[in-house]
Amino acid sequence: MSLNFRTVPLVESGLGKISILSDVCNQLNIKKPLIITDQGLFKLGFVKEIEKSLSIKNISPCVYNSVKADPPESNIFEAVNLFQNHKADGVIGFGGGSSMDVAKAVSYFSINNVNIKECYGVNNLKYDRCPLIQIPTTAGTGSEVTPIAIFTLENEQKMGIVDPLLYADCAILDAELTIGLPQNITAYSGIDAMVHAIEAYTTKIKKNPISDALARKALALLGANIKEAVNNPENKKARESMLLGSMLAGMAFANAPCAAVHALAYPIGAKFHVPHGLSNSLVLPEVLKFNSKNVSNLYCEIASDCLPDLEGKKNDIDNFIAGIEQLIIDLKIPRKLKDVGINQKDIQMLAADALKQQRLLINNPREVNLQDVISIYEASY
Repeated sequence: MSLNFRTVPLVESGLGKISILSDVCNQLNIKKPLIITDQGLFKLGFVKEIEKSLSIKNISPCVYNSVKADPPESNIFEAVNLFQNHKADGVIGFGGGSSMDVAKAVSYFSINNVNIKECYGVNNLKYDRCPLIQIPTTAGTGSEVTPIAIFTLENEQKMGIVDPLLYADCAILDAELTIGLPQNITAYSGIDAMVHAIEAYTTKIKKNPISDALARKALALLGANIKEAVNNPENKKARESMLLGSMLAGMAFANAPCAAVHALAYPIGAKFHVPHGLSNSLVLPEVLKFNSKNVSNLYCEIASDCLPDLEGKKNDIDNFIAGIEQLIIDLKIPRKLKDVGINQKDIQMLAADALKQQRLLINNPREVNLQDVISIYEASY
């Protein structure tokens, strides 16, 4: 079997690991980092603490704190200007997927005068980037270990830059940073991570034994801990398992790419500003039903990983899908498109945009056409 597998060269994981950030900066010869985050996290005070701890070690940080959800291209170039004015020499992404995606792009565009339109797609980056450290504060996107950065264009279409150059030099996982997350964000993020692993395990083109193993371990960690993390958010063991599961899922789908769930979720987020994990959750059951015609055997293989209650039982595809639907109910996640303000008349527009996500749809285990997408949205309505 021929395969290619890549990931970040260094992962540091453990409670309190944020304390080693200055050591990692020194290892990467970063003396003037630009920290990229969002307003919500900035107001919580974490960034001020990081700035203080770095300053004590003679590292002079600067902060860009204006990252938006589903970030526009303008976030990248505002941060690039700050990077250059500060004469920065490295980037630290601190937050959820949006902040880490912007950090990836800034690490590249801060030292390369390249038109971003030439960079969208797969393997279109040239030259180099500056040093990059990623610190996730949600257990969901896995962006800290992927080479993927997603942005929202002015026409509200989501586009991705996918290139090995965007793998970080180091990812630091500290579950204590996730404890303050609201319950709904914990739920949405957890489902997002599970979708990453499910889609990696069933992807058509690059499915491989390494990603399979990572996806199953990710699902075992996520499935066993998502309810506990949502219902008892102070449980550090559950939080740590969720963060590790999210990272493993990220490693899996970085090499065995996501498919139709993400393709159909992207327009929901871009057009209606629905959180990404919730967008995935809204279409997940119907995409599973659609794909089950081709990969019911694979779904049954991971059923008890996703849903511990199915352990030791004879699983069929109906039990698996019913279990996923019940998990969404148990997590109190909105279940239908109409629950997030989408009208039935919006479905045609959503479907047209989803079909543009061929980077993702080519990986789906069952071929998807426009009428299929419309049918999935209608069943999700």
